Amino acid sequence: MSQEHQTDFKKAQLPDPVFYPPFNITRASHTLLSVRDLEESVRFYTGVIGLLVTEQSDAAAYLRGAEEACHHSLVLRTCAAGEEPQCDAIGFRVLTDGELDKAYEWATERTIHAQWVDRPFQSRTLRLIDPAGTPLEFCAHMPVVDRQMGHKEVSLAFAKRLDHFQVLDPNVDRSTPFYVDLGFRISDAIVIGGELEACFFWRKGSVSDLVLMEGAGPRLHHTAYLVRKPDDILRACDMIGELGFSALMTEEGPGRHGMDGAYYIYFRDPDGHRVELFDGHYQTIDTELEPKQYPPNVAAPPWGLPTLESWFEEGSVFTDTEQNPPRNPRFAPTMESYIAEKSGKN
Repeated sequence: MSQEHQTDFKKAQLPDPVFYPPFNITRASHTLLSVRDLEESVRFYTGVIGLLVTEQSDAAAYLRGAEEACHHSLVLRTCAAGEEPQCDAIGFRVLTDGELDKAYEWATERTIHAQWVDRPFQSRTLRLIDPAGTPLEFCAHMPVVDRQMGHKEVSLAFAKRLDHFQVLDPNVDRSTPFYVDLGFRISDAIVIGGELEACFFWRKGSVSDLVLMEGAGPRLHHTAYLVRKPDDILRACDMIGELGFSALMTEEGPGRHGMDGAYYIYFRDPDGHRVELFDGHYQTIDTELEPKQYPPNVAAPPWGLPTLESWFEEGSVFTDTEQNPPRNPRFAPTMESYIAEKSGKN
């Protein structure tokens, strides 16, 4: 059923876009994850996802997609003793180093927690906390490395570049104005009764650099990498088996997203961190484009079985964050409810 035929659909009141934000964020940049077994995690991200190792030590590994020219888009570090795997932060790039000073001034004027942190292979890095407690990192520069587009030695690489993060946020309506004030524009939103259940924010001119989805958190739901074609997704599925990761299997997909038509799959890595491979979004950069709002049944995948409950309920906890329940219950049916319904009919 098209959006136009949803006669009882109540849209959300979205904030107006901010075309001249206080500092210039350009794109999603990097994810920082802790893992139990660094070698096993590197084997997964290189062999299944197709990332390249730029730098590795006994304590950390820095990886990137084949088309990325900057040092890393994923940092894996070994868990400290007694520590569970978690996400230390999600990172964004700003245009120049001077934008970091603007960001620090903006945050301190609003009593938003802000601090300078040292990160290897990054220029000055500023850490901020969003309204839900999600830790955000901003940097302007990384060392430049060679892109590996079409090189024979990486001909089997699937992930081309980092595209976006998705975060479980206990109150998407509360967090949305924060990101709009920073210049993030909204491409799409999933809405129930006039309230936001999921919101897609972008800076680089595609559908999303960040997605907020209602859920207990804040927690990292997934990191998403772009591939060139659907065949790369199927090849990644084959590699799950070939490399002995079949116990992880796929959590969701292969499938096709309902709103933008992208072909996708979601995996869980050896520590349960979720990663998506997908084959592209539509362009959003023109100023006259208005955000699209959808009820859940229109946003749902157009074919395939329902999603596992874990996809809605689970995510990587952010380091040193307080967890809060969602404002609203889950908005979509699950595979478990589908099986229970079918079993009851037999």
